[in-house]
Amino acid sequence: MGDEMLFMISLGITVLGLAVSYGVGKRRGVASGMRGVSLSLIPLAATMTGVTGFVADLVFSPARWAGVVLAGLAVLLYLVSGVMLGRRASGGGSAPAAGTGGRKERKEQGAGRPRRAVERSAGPAADPEMAEIEEILRRRGIS
Repeated sequence: MGDEMLFMISLGITVLGLAVSYGVGKRRGVASGMRGVSLSLIPLAATMTGVTGFVADLVFSPARWAGVVLAGLAVLLYLVSGVMLGRRASGGGSAPAAGTGGRKERKEQGAGRPRRAVERSAGPAADPEMAEIEEILRRRGIS
């Protein structure tokens, strides 16, 4: 098989992978789509870098350098999507859904927690800093 044929096959696989990644990105979010894009770029990057004579041709071939850049981009996208998925799993990076303006999230934050009236300290000799700490703890339902 010639180099042109391998290039066309890898280009087809990459385009197919990018199309699937677009669908995954729409369904599961940007991080999952980005991970798919990074994996889709690998066949094209591997073909552009070549298998034999890679080191000898790398210095003189801009196409080889383009393959190295694509491979680097694929690795970078994969790592960034992993960080994004890790943040989403831990619940730290969860943003409200588009178009809701956070209304649903704000409603859920207050739901399930009964509101309590803030109780004052028992005596005038109480430390004001301790009273403030106790008030914060009561508001959060800890004491």
